[in-house]
Amino acid sequence: MLALAMKKIALLGAAHIHTPGFMKRFAQRETIILSHVWDHDRTRRARWAREMKANAIATPAEALSDPDVAAVIVCSETVHHEALVVAAAEAGKAIFAEKPLGMAAGDARRMADAVERHRVVFQTGYFQRGLPAHQFIAARIADGSLGTITRARVSNCHAGASLGWFDTEWRWMADPAQAGVGAFGDMGAHALDLLMWWLGPVAAASSALGIAMDRYGCDEYGEGLLRFRSGAVATLAAGWVDVANPVTALVSGTRGHITVSEGKVWLKREGDDAAQEAALPAPQPAGFDLFLDWLEGKADTAGFVSARACAERNAAMDMLYQNPLPRAA
Repeated sequence: MLALAMKKIALLGAAHIHTPGFMKRFAQRETIILSHVWDHDRTRRARWAREMKANAIATPAEALSDPDVAAVIVCSETVHHEALVVAAAEAGKAIFAEKPLGMAAGDARRMADAVERHRVVFQTGYFQRGLPAHQFIAARIADGSLGTITRARVSNCHAGASLGWFDTEWRWMADPAQAGVGAFGDMGAHALDLLMWWLGPVAAASSALGIAMDRYGCDEYGEGLLRFRSGAVATLAAGWVDVANPVTALVSGTRGHITVSEGKVWLKREGDDAAQEAALPAPQPAGFDLFLDWLEGKADTAGFVSARACAERNAAMDMLYQNPLPRAA
């Protein structure tokens, strides 16, 4: 494992809704410090520099040219990701970039090219891979317990639009010109990552997108239908207007199925009289927490999600948005 003692890290962009949580967890670490903060918004830059006792810098280059800066955290509006990620890769810095990597497939692939060309460490924020239910599903698919997987479903929904989460500070996240997507793509990114982690590459996809409140002028919910190269089919639900999200996952194969409902995981295999509640593994660090563990020398990069995998997810989300069903009249 890589041991890094008191390494300096730079925050490049602090726009994302996860920034406060990330910075709180960062501050709890003992051997890494946030030394530089940049954001194009001066108020946001000053706020996080003050809260993290870091240097507010006028340009990203001030951090990227510092040989003592080991890594960067990119939490900017998605539209700025390409410039920041490519510059960080060229500077040889390890990179954490919040999801989705790009606005669409094209910029995501260019970022993946830069990361691979400069051979820098990369991680993103797909934290749901670490949840016990999702670890359990991955293991049962891998060990063949479910047979050939024929269909799956993941639902990732909350009431953010109904609660006005994007009215002020995070308004940009509901602006596709800055975020690349609306609610379906924002929440669906996690669901899509899980499905592609479990089932592999997507061959074709279509969607049905909807607006329930028209609070922000973008899609507020949707359903996706995906066919994977393996032959499996899946549905994906995502949105910001749901009061609850009780059934979050279902995976079915020729020898068994798994259902995740109200936080419990049920497994029924060939020959079982009824589904049994599964004994789950312990949660695993994923996303930002795993990146921090790596920086502190507590983990390797085996569980990281590569920039290329992120680009593949951007491309699959593009398929969903580019092949919508007509909306109801």
